[in-house]
Amino acid sequence: MNTKSNKKAYFFGFSRWKHAFIHPFFPEYSKENLIFINPLLRTHYDLALKKGLDCRSDIYIWGKKSFLEVEEFALNNSLNIYRVEDGFIRSVGLGSDLTQPYSQVIDSRGIYFDPTHESDLEYYLNHYDFVKNKTLLKRALRLKEEIIKNKISKYNADAIQKLVFPQDKVVALVVGQVEDDASIRYGAPSMTNMKLLQEVRKKYPEHYLVFKPHPDVLSGNRIGDIDKEEALRYCNEIIQDISISDVLQAVDEVHTMTSLSGFEGLLYEKKVFTYGLPFYAGWGLTNDNIACERRQRDLKLEELIAATYFLYPRYINPLSKEICEPEIVVKALKTQRDLLANSFFLRTKSKIYSYLSRIIQKLLSLVG
Repeated sequence: MNTKSNKKAYFFGFSRWKHAFIHPFFPEYSKENLIFINPLLRTHYDLALKKGLDCRSDIYIWGKKSFLEVEEFALNNSLNIYRVEDGFIRSVGLGSDLTQPYSQVIDSRGIYFDPTHESDLEYYLNHYDFVKNKTLLKRALRLKEEIIKNKISKYNADAIQKLVFPQDKVVALVVGQVEDDASIRYGAPSMTNMKLLQEVRKKYPEHYLVFKPHPDVLSGNRIGDIDKEEALRYCNEIIQDISISDVLQAVDEVHTMTSLSGFEGLLYEKKVFTYGLPFYAGWGLTNDNIACERRQRDLKLEELIAATYFLYPRYINPLSKEICEPEIVVKALKTQRDLLANSFFLRTKSKIYSYLSRIIQKLLSLVG
């Protein structure tokens, strides 16, 4: 990635706060050739044309956002569209609180959370020759141990706390999600957090069910809240503001629609039950309600880890902002989280930043 491309890269659907952190993930372009399209009075397509979009350009779209004119232009000119999303080891703090991410996925086929089309991640999982890359598999197993030892997850924002649940029952974690999230719309349509809770309780009436709401929902940034009294009709306990790592260590099973917590449950060698179709389902490692005919082979856990953490995302070093390997990000996030936990000043600063970002986003939503 040391050679700079003379191409221009056009970015659609990237909110303005994302502009500042994108360039380190794309070192193949000169900074001046990264062009963000955020129009006020014209269409995205018209503004892109004005800024030089042509048949030699590269096109990047955030998540599953739709830009029909741009996509038609790409099709007519045989241009690939790359879809971009946060990676699976992201930051210390929520993305919805506008915290800097240290991983991104850049997908040339689809995007990992949309099982209606093949993604680059699914392609790797179906076709990559893991047997020939034993070094990668060893790194995957070592990374798994580092993630568990250091209690690293995607956001790393919740408190570290040892949990104790009843020992005479199967303890099952039911994972809450953001209900308007694209992973639900494409991977578990018509499902909700309440429907998931009700279904798990119906299937496993003797289990001790622990419900963990999504941190973005608890923050008030996203949709998916359940009334506590109503939730407790179907679960035994609600866990909030405690790290997913501690919860996973304490339970026996994970039940989820499409949450990344299901994949993380596999790292902790828990039984994982999926009620939608997340990227990690269909490979012989999970108990699935929905099948995907494209997913053609059974995988070992280290192969799933290798594709998910090594082959698919890009990472940047939190200090240098240069492209790096996931092992560096895991260590850096552990350091950041420890500093935050041990510094009243840093914790206060972080809380103020989160509070202000939430107010600003709510005001912008009212204006929009």
